[in-house]
Amino acid sequence: SLAFAGSAAAQDAVALLGRAADAARTINYTGTLVYQRASSVETVRIVHVNDGGDEFEKLVSLDGPAREVIRREGESRCYYPDAKLVRVEPRTFRNAFPSVSPQQQASLAQYYTLRKGGTTRVAGLEAQAWLFEPKDGMRYGHQLWTDPTTGLLLKARMINERGEIVDQIAFLDIVLGVRLDREAAQPSWPATPTGWQVKRAGTGGAMSVEAVTGWTVAKLPPGFVKVTEGRLGRKGGKGEGAAQLVYSDGLVAISVFIDRRGGPQRHVGPARQGGLNQFSIKQDDYVITALGEAPPDVIEAVAMSVTRR
Repeated sequence: SLAFAGSAAAQDAVALLGRAADAARTINYTGTLVYQRASSVETVRIVHVNDGGDEFEKLVSLDGPAREVIRREGESRCYYPDAKLVRVEPRTFRNAFPSVSPQQQASLAQYYTLRKGGTTRVAGLEAQAWLFEPKDGMRYGHQLWTDPTTGLLLKARMINERGEIVDQIAFLDIVLGVRLDREAAQPSWPATPTGWQVKRAGTGGAMSVEAVTGWTVAKLPPGFVKVTEGRLGRKGGKGEGAAQLVYSDGLVAISVFIDRRGGPQRHVGPARQGGLNQFSIKQDDYVITALGEAPPDVIEAVAMSVTRR
């Protein structure tokens, strides 16, 4: 909103996020990232190369099943050597850390109040803390730590309505401005290794076939807009499964599933895993489930307001 854009804090927020986004895109860096959600922890080695304006990124999973993700030119390729499988999908609107997408920048600048925190060490660097407090009870807070020299995001946290950390991603170590060429972000295997299966998004497994479902959500939090609508189906199928609606404010997504009750008996009522809240209700012959990284009463209100359109 233009009125909001005039305030100094809003301008600071826009400048901060813009700088973080530019740094993530333009700087060469290598580091180790740790993702923590609820009780699960995942460690990933990341190599990011900007070679003459072309971006290349390689993420290698350091724990659990072997996995390597290569991102370039709007495409993401995920290699699973144990299963001899490559999954190819378009880059999604939810950028990889430490990027900040234009949608994320707009959402944080509009729906949160920015507060500058103190400095602390992250990955061996002196980092500046920032707190984005929600202006309404409709979303979670976000705490960000940036490198003062480059503006790069070093750590990010999601904080729930009780002030608890529900989700965190941070660099354990990072080397900034390192000399790298695009070879440093090449996969360990050929693009299509011999004898491996290649699955493209929208083929095989449960995937969403874009379709008008006949369902809508009456009570969405401000700023949330529909990003996809379809039916879950199988390969070769016509998407006759559960209806799926996905809404986002640019920062987080809320998914809604409408399933005929003939399927496996779903838990009805609230459920929570880390920052992910879920709420299911029965409506006529359907079970309606909403889930997303938002306060439980928001997820419940979304589920309760699903109607035929």
